[in-house]
Amino acid sequence: PPDASPGRAAMAAPRRGPGAMAGPGPGAAPPRLALALALLAALLAAKYYRDAEAARQQELALKSLGNEGLFLFSSLDTNKDLYLSPEEFKPIAEKLTGVAPVSESEEEETPDPDGETLSIVAKFQPLLMETMTKSKDGFLGISHVALSGLRNWTAPAAPMSVLLARQFKAFLPPKDNLDLGEPWWIIPSELNIFTGYLSNNRFYPPPPKGKEVLIHRLLSMFHPRPFVRTRFAPQGAVACLQLNEPPNFPFWFSPGQFTGYIVLSKDSSHVRDFRLFVPNNRSLNVDMEWLYGASESSNMEVDIGYLPQMELEATGPSVPSVIHDEDGKVLASRDPSGEPIQFVFEEITWQQQIPWQEAAHRLEVAMYPFKKVSYLPFTEAFERARAEKKLVHSILLWGALDDQSCSGRTLRETVLESSPILALLNESFISSWSLVKELEELQSNRENELHSKLAKLHLEKYNFPVEMMICLPNGTVVHHINANYFLDITSMKPEDVESSIFSFSTNFEDPSTATYLQFLKEGLHRAKPYLQP
Repeated sequence: PPDASPGRAAMAAPRRGPGAMAGPGPGAAPPRLALALALLAALLAAKYYRDAEAARQQELALKSLGNEGLFLFSSLDTNKDLYLSPEEFKPIAEKLTGVAPVSESEEEETPDPDGETLSIVAKFQPLLMETMTKSKDGFLGISHVALSGLRNWTAPAAPMSVLLARQFKAFLPPKDNLDLGEPWWIIPSELNIFTGYLSNNRFYPPPPKGKEVLIHRLLSMFHPRPFVRTRFAPQGAVACLQLNEPPNFPFWFSPGQFTGYIVLSKDSSHVRDFRLFVPNNRSLNVDMEWLYGASESSNMEVDIGYLPQMELEATGPSVPSVIHDEDGKVLASRDPSGEPIQFVFEEITWQQQIPWQEAAHRLEVAMYPFKKVSYLPFTEAFERARAEKKLVHSILLWGALDDQSCSGRTLRETVLESSPILALLNESFISSWSLVKELEELQSNRENELHSKLAKLHLEKYNFPVEMMICLPNGTVVHHINANYFLDITSMKPEDVESSIFSFSTNFEDPSTATYLQFLKEGLHRAKPYLQP
């Protein structure tokens, strides 16, 4: 066999007999290289043709539909092939007909009275009123009435509940085989560009159905009126509460998120562990909104605050109420006083597993696609920027960017998850977002002068509710734009925008994406003199 070791030829030249074709002359490309170059040229030509054809189709679509029409079409064309499949067309059909097709539901199972039961306790500490940034001492003269439901909610509605283990089947993944760590929606969102946000002028939640039943039952341990589906995206296996009752106006209490874990058997006959809770590691973790009138157009006030504890936890693994032997005789049963049968459970040996942090990150990206870009903690972002000689793309908010707080909702649902923005942020920036309250605390902390200075430089540029900034690694803000101004200019017609800094692209693009791209590029341009080696 040929030897390909260093210093030795791997092939020998064959002897050329009579009539044999001469090999390539000096300077000619070997046949294999020529073939490879021809193949490469063909691939490039094919790509050029595809790109040109896609551009032509896009131009035709733009002529037919106009900017707004094409933007609407593109929002439905999820695979970007310029054709709407029946699945992509479904939101239009539901909106026009007013009838949503019945989803494929799993067969209802008759509860087994002898099946295992799971005891769950609710732990709740009420919102700390002093953490409300605007309304703790009364607002517009009527906050004490508006906040009555909040002030009176000091304990869980049901401190303990016993549920059948089989009910937790709702948490199992779909029947299709999923790869380890692949997220799935327990309750898919029903919000789309046509439905818009759900009404805020409601007191009582709709009757739960399907998998919503279990979620509703669990959340009812905290309050008698939980809404399983939030009014804003991301909507799904998440929840909020409506606290007030008539004659008071609706008061919406939306925890930033519920997170947790469950360990259950594949047939849901046994639950080993369960916990669901509102994270309390941030200084603010609840969004609140309430009406000042009875109509949909009434004024609405918003505020945020801190909830120390809102948690559901299993007291132990699920246990059967009765144990039978092979002949059907009762070996043991639950004590009439309610004491469970005593069991010794074997240890679980996992065939595959991923770390909690990785699982949590995958869930975050599924619910918030803008997190395909890493958003680092404030001070860590500037340390990374100094090390990599990059700019910091920083967002300063009144409420959190990655939960149900209202201030960052529009930003994260539009520009921050668009492909061009994700690509530029990943390539040229270190990204971070921060709460105003946390930077105010960091600024007042004199133990670290550098961190205090970074916070001060940010707060000097901040205007309510959200400020987007481009910063040098030393914290100097070279460019910034307020979210309200950003929304104003992106809602204008291109010819009405005077500033060349925020001009629109001549090609079809979502105006918000085009404007934010221009904002980022302008920040890069302004920072060039400072980043020269």
